[in-house]
Amino acid sequence: MTGKAVHFEIPIDDADRGVEFYRRSFGWDLARWGPLEYWTTSGGDGEGIGGALSMRSAADEGPIFYIEVDDIDVALASIEAAGGHRLTERMPIPMVGYSAVFQDTEGNRLGLFQTDPSAPLPG
Repeated sequence: MTGKAVHFEIPIDDADRGVEFYRRSFGWDLARWGPLEYWTTSGGDGEGIGGALSMRSAADEGPIFYIEVDDIDVALASIEAAGGHRLTERMPIPMVGYSAVFQDTEGNRLGLFQTDPSAPLPG
């Protein structure tokens, strides 16, 4: 089913402190994903969604969640037609899919996710 929230990201300033906080507070089993400073956790039991902690960048404005879509380019066009704004173009997540970030009409920053295991390495 598309249109559901499928992932979240929480920016952190100190990796050890942030990872330990979420482990101790919520019992999250966080694991570093690849060479990036990016720690993922599963959705756990039930209907929860998985997510990640990532190092804060100057552009971070707080946590973000991602909505699954069939086609990011079509979704971005629909968002713009409805009054939203694209903040990034479609970006590959190698062997996972694609993501993009947009702003809704209320000023919220949200993400889109499209599954595609054939997504290439950038470059």
